[in-house]
Amino acid sequence: MALIELKDAGKSYGARRVLHGVNLNVEEGEFVSIVGTSASGKTTLIKLAAGLVNADKGTIFVDGQAVLGFPHAAAIVFQNYSLLPWLSALENVRLAVESAFHGWPGSKHKDQAVRYLELVGLGAALMKRPSQLSGGMRQRVAIARAFAVEPRILFLDEPFGALDALTRATLQQELAKLCEAQSPRATALMITNSVDEAILLSDRILALGRGPGASLSAAVPVTLPRPRGAGLMIHNDDAVRVRARVTEFLTANSRPSAGSKAAREALATAVPVEA
Repeated sequence: MALIELKDAGKSYGARRVLHGVNLNVEEGEFVSIVGTSASGKTTLIKLAAGLVNADKGTIFVDGQAVLGFPHAAAIVFQNYSLLPWLSALENVRLAVESAFHGWPGSKHKDQAVRYLELVGLGAALMKRPSQLSGGMRQRVAIARAFAVEPRILFLDEPFGALDALTRATLQQELAKLCEAQSPRATALMITNSVDEAILLSDRILALGRGPGASLSAAVPVTLPRPRGAGLMIHNDDAVRVRARVTEFLTANSRPSAGSKAAREALATAVPVEA
């Protein structure tokens, strides 16, 4: 039985239909990415899976139970960091640890927060507030906060979308290392507009066509060895084939009409291929 399961899920906002007939299974321990262009409904899809919004149609299950809110033992990383600005990096992470592990003594909450901030390279910035950190450092805090609660399920809502290319590449590798180091490995569902990012991190990739009423492609398995780097993305034939399959679906299901100049330009902007 899949850990996360969406069956014929759909969502509309008023008269605007965003998702239609979405079927998705994520097995325990998998890293699955949903790739789509801007305004395709990616964020709505992950909010449905995470229980942050309710589906209008279909059913959503986590661990065999209908989703009635954010799942227990789950964590989420947003694009916009979502840190409390009046707290230090340490306190932002410690607060999440305290909420997840009520029975632990305060000293253990702090030790857990420090450990994960050090794992993402922020050991020297523990007492800095978000306003004193760069965008990349803020996202490191958000990633440390997510892993510090030792989640069974990890939701990633375009976690690197607001970062420059160099910082994005660095944090992709940090995330991959944390996922591999965790035992047991968290089940991860990520949405992104970057095909290469999905290839670097995922076991399987699905593409989301642009709406109205968008739906998912068939899953494309990614069987490349880990760790994966940018060179692999360029020179590995399997990586090239995966990229081609995902991009082909996105191109054929973009708006305006597939194959038009406007569609190609929109796709080139929204789904970059990183060298």
